[in-house]
Amino acid sequence: MAYRRISIDEAKALVDAGGVTIGDVRDADSFSAACIENAINVAHETMDEFLAVTDKNKPLLLYCYHGNSSQGAANYFSELGFVEIYSMDGGFEAWRQKY
Repeated sequence: MAYRRISIDEAKALVDAGGVTIGDVRDADSFSAACIENAINVAHETMDEFLAVTDKNKPLLLYCYHGNSSQGAANYFSELGFVEIYSMDGGFEAWRQKY
Protein backbone atom coordinates (compact mmCIF):
# COMPACT_ATOMS: atom_id res chain seq x y z
CA MET A 1 0.00 0.00 0.00
CA ALA A 2 1.43 3.32 -1.06
CA TYR A 3 -0.61 5.44 1.33
CA ARG A 4 -1.24 5.50 5.06
CA ARG A 5 -4.58 5.59 6.85
CA ILE A 6 -4.53 8.06 9.73
CA SER A 7 -6.95 9.13 12.45
CA ILE A 8 -8.63 12.52 12.51
CA ASP A 9 -6.29 13.51 15.36
CA GLU A 10 -3.22 12.63 13.27
CA ALA A 11 -4.78 14.50 10.34
CA LYS A 12 -5.40 17.57 12.52
CA ALA A 13 -1.75 17.54 13.63
CA LEU A 14 -0.66 17.30 9.99
CA VAL A 15 -2.92 20.20 8.98
CA ASP A 16 -1.81 22.32 11.94
CA ALA A 17 1.87 21.70 11.10
CA GLY A 18 1.28 23.08 7.59
CA GLY A 19 2.94 22.16 4.34
CA VAL A 20 0.29 19.62 3.41
CA THR A 21 -2.09 19.63 0.44
CA ILE A 22 -5.63 18.79 1.58
CA GLY A 23 -7.88 17.08 -0.96
CA ASP A 24 -11.63 16.73 -0.40
CA VAL A 25 -12.98 13.93 -2.62
CA ARG A 26 -16.66 14.56 -1.78
CA ASP A 27 -19.09 16.04 -4.31
CA ALA A 28 -19.01 19.77 -5.03
CA ASP A 29 -22.23 20.54 -3.11
CA SER A 30 -20.94 18.88 0.07
CA PHE A 31 -17.60 20.64 -0.35
CA SER A 32 -19.34 24.00 -0.80
CA ALA A 33 -21.47 23.44 2.29
CA ALA A 34 -18.48 22.73 4.59
CA CYS A 35 -14.88 21.56 4.33
CA ILE A 36 -11.57 21.54 6.16
CA GLU A 37 -9.94 24.96 5.89
CA ASN A 38 -7.69 25.29 2.78
CA ALA A 39 -8.98 22.03 1.28
CA ILE A 40 -9.24 21.66 -2.48
CA ASN A 41 -12.23 19.85 -3.98
CA VAL A 42 -10.82 16.96 -6.00
CA ALA A 43 -13.52 15.77 -8.37
CA HIS A 44 -13.51 14.41 -11.92
CA GLU A 45 -14.23 17.93 -13.22
CA THR A 46 -11.28 19.48 -11.35
CA MET A 47 -8.77 16.60 -11.59
CA ASP A 48 -6.68 17.94 -14.49
CA GLU A 49 -6.27 21.32 -12.83
CA PHE A 50 -5.48 19.71 -9.46
CA LEU A 51 -2.77 17.53 -11.01
CA ALA A 52 -1.30 20.49 -12.91
CA VAL A 53 -0.86 22.68 -9.82
CA THR A 54 -0.14 20.16 -7.04
CA ASP A 55 3.38 19.30 -5.91
CA LYS A 56 3.65 15.48 -5.88
CA ASN A 57 6.51 15.65 -3.36
CA LYS A 58 4.40 17.51 -0.79
CA PRO A 59 2.30 15.43 1.65
CA LEU A 60 -1.27 14.89 0.42
CA LEU A 61 -4.11 14.40 2.91
CA LEU A 62 -7.33 13.04 1.41
CA TYR A 63 -10.75 12.79 3.00
CA CYS A 64 -14.28 11.93 1.96
CA TYR A 65 -17.55 11.47 3.87
CA HIS A 66 -16.61 8.57 6.18
CA GLY A 67 -13.09 7.47 5.16
CA ASN A 68 -13.84 4.87 2.49
CA SER A 69 -13.70 6.70 -0.85
CA SER A 70 -10.54 8.53 0.19
CA GLN A 71 -8.70 5.19 0.34
CA GLY A 72 -9.45 4.55 -3.33
CA ALA A 73 -8.42 8.10 -4.16
CA ALA A 74 -5.19 7.66 -2.17
CA ASN A 75 -4.39 4.54 -4.15
CA TYR A 76 -5.07 6.42 -7.41
CA PHE A 77 -2.77 9.31 -6.45
CA SER A 78 0.00 6.90 -5.46
CA GLU A 79 -0.19 5.44 -8.99
CA LEU A 80 0.20 8.99 -10.35
CA GLY A 81 3.49 9.42 -8.48
CA PHE A 82 2.49 11.26 -5.30
CA VAL A 83 5.09 10.38 -2.67
CA GLU A 84 3.43 10.87 0.74
CA ILE A 85 -0.32 10.23 0.88
CA TYR A 86 -2.70 9.99 3.83
CA SER A 87 -6.32 8.87 3.91
CA MET A 88 -8.25 10.20 6.91
CA ASP A 89 -10.27 7.50 8.69
CA GLY A 90 -13.74 8.64 9.71
CA GLY A 91 -13.83 11.26 6.95
CA PHE A 92 -15.30 14.72 7.19
CA GLU A 93 -18.20 13.57 9.37
CA ALA A 94 -15.81 12.51 12.17
CA TRP A 95 -13.74 15.69 11.69
CA ARG A 96 -16.83 17.90 11.84
CA GLN A 97 -18.05 16.25 15.04
CA LYS A 98 -14.72 16.74 16.80
CA TYR A 99 -13.36 20.00 15.35
